[in-house]
Amino acid sequence: MQWTLVIPLKPLARAKSRLSDTAGDGVRPGLVLAFAQDTVAAALACPAVADVAVVTDDALAGRELAALGARIVADAPRAGLNAALAHGATAVRAARPESPVAALNADLPALRPVELARVLRAAAEFPRAFLADAARVGTTLLAASAAQELRPAFEGASRFRHRASGAAELELDAVDSVRQDVDTGADLRAALALGVGPRTAAAAAHLLIPEQ
Repeated sequence: MQWTLVIPLKPLARAKSRLSDTAGDGVRPGLVLAFAQDTVAAALACPAVADVAVVTDDALAGRELAALGARIVADAPRAGLNAALAHGATAVRAARPESPVAALNADLPALRPVELARVLRAAAEFPRAFLADAARVGTTLLAASAAQELRPAFEGASRFRHRASGAAELELDAVDSVRQDVDTGADLRAALALGVGPRTAAAAAHLLIPEQ
């Protein structure tokens, strides 16, 4: 089974404000783009992934991620993360109606293709399934079979909302790279310890990351 992934990305200038203590306004957009580039590159290298669609209105991010092989879908709703994901899922299913779809965070710079493949294999056993983030509060991946709507409920305590919606929680070990999203300096330190992709490594090389 091969999946289509939908990855949402805010305009770079407005993304990741919680990283302001680690990366200032002049640095943060480039760091956010590096996260997304490493996430998309790893996803496209996963044998379980047929294609990747990035939902964004950021022109620079769109060009850079398209150059990696992603399909760019304009964020037509402009009504937040979940509306963007639902719109992206509808767009990719118009082209690949038989494909299962998974929403994946854009801030997984340590993502490893083999771990993503393991998560997607587990998700294929359920109509809808999700993976909690490293903090076990949010969600980094939400998957839906071809016959199911995605029904995303990301942001904040989304683990509990996705579970309440009937999605199965994937209880997997050794998939830390798929769980480790980056919202804070502490998250970035954890991702760097796992081993990030080359673009994030370069963008973060001169940052002074505070201890948490």
